[in-house]
Amino acid sequence: MQAIVILVLHSCSPSVENTATLGMERDSAAVMKTYNVTTLVSDSGITRFRVATQEWLVFDKKAKPTWEFPQGLHLEQFDENLEIHSEVDAKKAIYYTELEQWILSDSVYAVNVEGEKFESEVLYVHQKEDRIFTDKFVKITQEDKIITGIGMESNQRLTKYRVLKPQGIIPLDEDEETE
Repeated sequence: MQAIVILVLHSCSPSVENTATLGMERDSAAVMKTYNVTTLVSDSGITRFRVATQEWLVFDKKAKPTWEFPQGLHLEQFDENLEIHSEVDAKKAIYYTELEQWILSDSVYAVNVEGEKFESEVLYVHQKEDRIFTDKFVKITQEDKIITGIGMESNQRLTKYRVLKPQGIIPLDEDEETE
C-alpha cells in the first residue's frame, strides 16, 4: 500500500506579488515584492549565506537598480562545514545590484568569526573593494573590552578594522606599551 503525503507550508513559502501599477513610472515601481523570505546563496556549489527578511522589493529599472528590505534583514555566513561564523542584522537595508554595494541602517548589529560584536546606525558595504565603513558612532564589544568611536573602516569579514576617532579609555597590556 502506498501513501502520498502532500505538505503545504504556507508560512515557510514566500509570497510574491506583481506590483505593476497603471499610471506609475516604471522606474519607481517595484517589479517584485516578496514577503517572508528565507533563501540560501551558494557559490561554486557551496552554500555561503542564508538571508531572511519580511519584505524584499526589487527595483530593476531605476538609474541604480536596487533590492530593498524596508522591514529589515538577517544574514548568516557559513564556513565550509555549514557552521554559522558571522551574522548581520539591520532594521533596513538597500543593495545596489550593479554596484555591489549595501547600505545597512537602523540598529545594525554584526558578529564576526572571532565573536566580536559590532553595533552602529549605518554600515556601508562595498563588495568589490572588500570594504565596510561608517562615519557614525560604532561600538565594538570584544571578549575583554568595549571600543567606541566615530567612524570605522574594515574588510568585509570585520576581522581587520580600525576605529577612526576612538572614544573612551582603552586599556593596554604592558607588553603592548613597550612595542
